[in-house]
Amino acid sequence: MSDVLTELQPSPKKTKTVDDDLKVKTSPIKKLAVEDDENMEQTTPKEVLRFAKLSDKAFAPTRGSTKAAGYDLYSAYDVVVRPKGKLLCDTDLQVAIPEGCYGRVAPRSGLAVKHFIDVGAGVVDSDYRGHLKVLLFNFGEEPFEVKRGERIAQLICERVCLPDLLECTSLDETER
Repeated sequence: MSDVLTELQPSPKKTKTVDDDLKVKTSPIKKLAVEDDENMEQTTPKEVLRFAKLSDKAFAPTRGSTKAAGYDLYSAYDVVVRPKGKLLCDTDLQVAIPEGCYGRVAPRSGLAVKHFIDVGAGVVDSDYRGHLKVLLFNFGEEPFEVKRGERIAQLICERVCLPDLLECTSLDETER
């Protein structure tokens, strides 16, 4: 896309009216004009989160709204997380995170607030193709029942920076 700076020419002189005396004189207007060419359309392909159901008990990830940051993940089985306990909850899904990203398995705020349920071990690398499971922690005093088809976590795709390592003898000081 090419940006062109153009100058609009003042309109030709007209007969003077009373209203013209009230107008403020200005210099010619500068305007940024953009070429509108169909062939110059951006053609970057949209990234895709591929997934496979590993059983007929699996549910496809969904988004709660068009602006939701993550995809909801569902339990493939009925399970119970004991009080002060933890459990690996099966989704029966396999995912392929887009290159240059990682998947962050994050808690659903409603489960945390209402039932003291949190999620742990939440990084899915783009080259991981194993069975996607969600580690649930129950910090509450009551057993937490998870029903098949219940939303248990969300999967958020985030960009990743992979810098080279450089070992130093010391590092610069900061204000902290």
